[in-house]
Amino acid sequence: MTTVIKSVSFDAVDAFALATFWAAVFGSDVDEESTADKAFVEAAGWGGPNIWFTRVPEAKTAKNRMHFDLRAPGTVEREVTRLEKLGATVWRRHQHHTIMRDPEGNEFCVEPGPAHRQK
Repeated sequence: MTTVIKSVSFDAVDAFALATFWAAVFGSDVDEESTADKAFVEAAGWGGPNIWFTRVPEAKTAKNRMHFDLRAPGTVEREVTRLEKLGATVWRRHQHHTIMRDPEGNEFCVEPGPAHRQK
C-alpha cells in the first residue's frame, strides 16, 4: 500500500477568507466551524485532498516552494476570468498556461484541460 495525500495546508493571514476563496475555486464549501484562525475546505467530489488554512502572524514574503496546477474545464482564458472575479490576480501569462496569485499572494497555475486541445 502507498501513501496518499489526505490534505494540503496553507498558512494564512485570515484563514476563513482564504478558505472561502479556494472553496469557490473548487466548487466546495467552507466547513461551518471554520474561523479566521482555522478553516477547512473538504474536497468537492471523491479523491481530492482536503485543504486546511491556519492563521499565522506573518504575511507571505517569498515565492511558494509548492503550488497547485489547475486544469481548466474550458479555455484557460475563461477560467482565468472566473478566478479573477473570485479575487485572484494574474501574475504571468505564458503560451499554454497562466500563473496567478490567490488573495494572499500564493502562486498557482491554470493550464488547459481536456476540452482545449493544444495545437
